[in-house]
Amino acid sequence: MSSLQLEPVDSVDVTIVVDNFVDVLMAGEQDVRRYPLPVHFFHGEHLIAEHGYSTLITVRLEGSSSRILYDAGLSKDGLAHNLDVLQTNALDLRAIVISHGHADHHGGLERLLRRHGPPHLPLVIHPAAWRERRIVLPTGNEVLLPAPSRADLEAEGIQVVEEAGPTLIVDGTILVSGQVERTTEFETGFPVHQARTEGGTWEPDPLILDDQNVVVNVRDLGLVVVSACSHSGAVNVVRNARRLTGIDPIGGFVGGFHLTGGLFEPIIGPTVSAFIEMGVRRLVPGHCTGWRAVHELARRLPDAFVQTSVGTTLHFQSMA
Repeated sequence: MSSLQLEPVDSVDVTIVVDNFVDVLMAGEQDVRRYPLPVHFFHGEHLIAEHGYSTLITVRLEGSSSRILYDAGLSKDGLAHNLDVLQTNALDLRAIVISHGHADHHGGLERLLRRHGPPHLPLVIHPAAWRERRIVLPTGNEVLLPAPSRADLEAEGIQVVEEAGPTLIVDGTILVSGQVERTTEFETGFPVHQARTEGGTWEPDPLILDDQNVVVNVRDLGLVVVSACSHSGAVNVVRNARRLTGIDPIGGFVGGFHLTGGLFEPIIGPTVSAFIEMGVRRLVPGHCTGWRAVHELARRLPDAFVQTSVGTTLHFQSMA
């Protein structure tokens, strides 16, 4: 396919609003701004961590800025709470993007919308995200994964944009990947994952085809990829971003690798090796990456690795 024309921007900030980890005493570094500990921290509202993911992505071009929300965390109140603590205007958005239909990525959205009133924003989502899912563990235990409700979202004033393929938003400066092309031999999906059919039965759904990410092209730096769970495989995610845009340098990767647990730990090695080979300049693994994978990424890519924490803002700027 011919490359999409992803407009370059001067910079992009990625703020971690919801993630599995928070450490308010963590030191920052160049282009990594940690949440500033307020004077009355121990008597006020605190940032909270949960098993979910959400980021604010702010692009800047020629003195103006635009912002989107990518995912909405798990709990009903976690997203809204952390936005309040970060003193962020929840309605100062151009669009909302949902990475996939699992509840730990959309759970806080409806409460946020209901609280602030109809935003009349576009929400970009893959058509398969509405399917009800579950995980059936080897023990026989089941974990239900409720899908978002299109009717509820539209009732709150959201303009649902269903798209399976890539979508350019915010004046062509942000790419929503759509369904990710699978090219690696080792990223084969989630074997214990199932989806409900229209007839009400369950069928295998290992690929989770609605998994999608967000890509920004920072002038003279390269692509910044934000991926919530990378169910399609983190290496596939980066390769797909390159394929769609025709741009090879990867300025940063922020998000989940889904390498946690016994099913995925065997592919930590080839995943890390591929990221080394691709020359990713900054790496911020979060959410479902898993502690073994995080440690291996930090060990083998020490100059690129940044520890995630709720409230952290990663700044990616043109090197010109």
